[in-house]
This record gives sequence, C-alpha cells and structure tokens, in this order.
Amino acid sequence: MPDISTYRGITPRTATALMEATAAINASLNVSEVLQAIARTSSAVLRSEASSVLMLDKRRNKLVFMAAVGDRGPSLIGEEFDANLGIAGRVTASGKAVIVPDVHDSNDFFRGIDAKSSFQTRGLIAAPLIFKGEVIGVVEVLNKIGGGSYDDDDLTLLQIFANLAASGAHNAVQHDTVVRENRGLRETLRVRSPIIGNSPALRQVMDMVSRVAGSNATVLLLGETGTGKEVTARATHSASPRAEKAFIAINCAALPEALLESELFGHEKGAFTGAVAEKMGRFEMADGGTLFLDEIGDISQSTQVKLLRVLQEKEFVRVGGIRTIATDVRIIAATNRDLRSAMEKGEFREDLYYRLNVFPIPLPPLRQRREDIPALVEHFMNISSTELGCRKPVISDEAMAHLAAYNWPGNIRELQNIIERSVLLADGGTLTVGHLPREIAGDEHPKDVKNESSLLGYEKALIIKALRENEWNQTKAARSLGISRDNLRYRVKKYDIEKSN
Repeated sequence: MPDISTYRGITPRTATALMEATAAINASLNVSEVLQAIARTSSAVLRSEASSVLMLDKRRNKLVFMAAVGDRGPSLIGEEFDANLGIAGRVTASGKAVIVPDVHDSNDFFRGIDAKSSFQTRGLIAAPLIFKGEVIGVVEVLNKIGGGSYDDDDLTLLQIFANLAASGAHNAVQHDTVVRENRGLRETLRVRSPIIGNSPALRQVMDMVSRVAGSNATVLLLGETGTGKEVTARATHSASPRAEKAFIAINCAALPEALLESELFGHEKGAFTGAVAEKMGRFEMADGGTLFLDEIGDISQSTQVKLLRVLQEKEFVRVGGIRTIATDVRIIAATNRDLRSAMEKGEFREDLYYRLNVFPIPLPPLRQRREDIPALVEHFMNISSTELGCRKPVISDEAMAHLAAYNWPGNIRELQNIIERSVLLADGGTLTVGHLPREIAGDEHPKDVKNESSLLGYEKALIIKALRENEWNQTKAARSLGISRDNLRYRVKKYDIEKSN
C-alpha cells in the first residue's frame, strides 16, 4: 500500500476529478457501464493515454479485461490470461499498488497484451481493487500524457481512486449475479409439477432418482414423448444439493440451430441481425444449478460440438463474443430417440453420447403404470377446473374404467389434454363416457352427443353472440353465459376470438 502520509495533498482539480469519477462509478449497477466508468475516469484523474480494468475470475484463476479506454482499448475487452502473470498478476497476488517507470526494464511486464492490441506501453501504475480485504480486480493506467514518468504521488492517487472504485465494482458484479440468479429462479418457479403415482414402475424410477440426485453426475432420461421427463428432471434437481439454485429447461427440438445456440450460450449486442442488446444464455442463468436439455437427440452436429466443449471445459463464449464465461451446471438431458442407434449412423457424436449417458434412467410409458391413472386423473381435474375457472366435475366409474383401459400413445401429456377438454364439456357436472373422445369411449360413445368439433363450434358461436350482445364487455358476457370471467377469457383465447368491427 502506498505511504499516504508522504502524499503532498490533493489539488482542487484532482479533488473535483475524484468526485466526478465517484459519481460516474456509482451512477449505474450495470457491470459493463461501471467498469468502463472506472477505466475512463482513472485515465482522466491520472492524465494518462490509456487505462484498463481487469477482474479476477477466481473459479478459473484468470484475469479478464472487462473495460479499457485508449487508442486500442476496445480490442482488449474479453482478453484474459493466468492470474499469476504480468504486473497485474503481481498486484493481484500481493494486494499492493506498483509503479513501473519503464516496462522494458521489468521482467514482470506481460508483452503479449501489447502485441495483441498493437499498443506501445512505456510506463504504468497498477492498483488492486480490494473489497473487504479481498482482491477482486486491478486497475491500470498507462503512459502519462506529455511523456513524463509516474511518481509516488501518482501511485498514491491511483490507490485512493481504486479504493473508491472497488465498492462500485463489487456492487455491480454482485448485482449482475443477483439478476442472473433471479432470472434463473423465476424460470424455476414457472412450472411446479409433482410426480403423481405409486406404481412399481414409477417407484423404480424414483429409486434411481434418489440414488443419483446427491451427485453431480449427468443424467440421461429416456422415454416416449409425454412420459414426464421434465417432471423427473425437476424432482432430481429438488433432491440435489443444488435445490436452492436455478432449474432451467430448454426444448432443443423447438428452436432452429442459430436461435438454439443463442438461447444456450447467450449473445452479444450486434452479434446478428436483431441482436439489439446482449442476452444472457441458459448456461449463465443455470449457474450453480441444473440445466435440463430436453430432446437432446435433435440438435445439429455443429451444436453438438459446442455443447461438448462446454461439458468438457466448463466454459463457453457468447455468440458474437470473445470473453470466456465459466459455468458450473449439472446437466440433465432427455430424449425419445435411440441415441445409440443415432450414434452408429453418424447422426450423433460418440464422444457427446458418452458424456451424456453417465446415468441413464428409462421412464415407463403410461400403459405400463395403469394403476397410476386414477391419481393422475384427479390431479389434472383439480388443475383444469382451477385454471378454467369452472367447478370440478365428478368422474363416473365407467369413464374412469375407459381411461384406465386406453393405450395412451401420447402418455401423460395426452391424458392431461383429454382431462382438460372433458372438464370443459362436463361443466361442473358428472364427467361421463360421453365427454370422452371417441377413441377412448369406443362403441359406448353416445350417438346423440354432438361430435367434439361441432360441440366446440357451437360453444364458440354462443360466446361470440354473448360478447356482441354485451358490446364486448367480458364481465357482462360471462354473467349472461353463467360462467366466470376467467373461464370466458380462457375460451376467448382458446378460440382466438377477436372483436369484430
């Protein structure tokens, strides 16, 4: 630490510059803006040609250029090097500011940075950013304007500036972390679905989940579409040491290749047409938690290569970016494809397959756990009646028997959709065989009941008529139909009803 007792004092000009610098640093909580303000104002306070801020990535033991000003400053942002290299590395290790009158006389000077930026450094001073006794980064200023050399007063002034800047830098980094975690947790809380059932097949799955949940092992969920792979992945996360962190899910088959990479890794502003701002990817949102990659068997060969690198190196780069971002996520993947067969055909990388297939869990189709159907039906009737704003019906024994006997090619997802539709048709009464689709009801489907398409068409016509008669006031229209306003809003959205001119 510089000896402040020998400092000759701060001139009015310098005091004004420090106050303006502090105001600029504290004007934002955006990491990039705060660190760039530190670089810009340190250069102004010390009257230097260039300045940079390097932040310490403790997880990877790297110093990363996060902000830089000067002739070649922008070209440095995102560059990194081992935290034990260079003058900045020495400052990081010692926690003390240093002055280097001529870098050519210093064995510590890391010349690779000058070579990369085509900038000619003559002399520099560097001071640590220290928050609560811990070095979190380094601020450097280079080449005093006018060609003079830095002196001890300059060194002391930079340390005073660094002390003021450290708190702002720490707060911005912490804010960025909180924003990332909040986004992840909001995504985690978006869907809450318990595992329903107690069949032997389901108990076997839950036994495997309990065995693997406490580890960081990659899990591969295998099964037909609609067998509850995401619900199982959430159960694994909830039983793991990462339960308090985010659970982030992404359906890899639902997005084109370019968009999928942006969703996974994020992108920088201007990375492609339409990238008007930087975007955080799912790996960042899931940091410290779990990332669920659904339909992993459908990703392209190019994305497979990039995903493999993240799994191996625990780091990635945003689309259009150069800065390496470390990630600590537990991967749970899922597919309804035969990945081994796809691997043998050259459609899926062998190295990625073995990275993912650490702990496979096969999920049984619904037809192999029929004893769970009554509990699932009850569960989905509760959900549907609440979401639709209607009374929960009572299901008849005959209807339940038909549901239990059906083969369920679409599994639990198909069951949920049919129960939602049947709850609407039953309208708070008894859910009978007549409210079930013909493929389930079979020959017992009443001949005098309108088929589903005509029934729903009739319902849509009634809703439009009520809306028109009540001048499109949904509260009045719902009252005239004898249903809740939420129920009416659901049906308006379902039938895509728009106000006519």
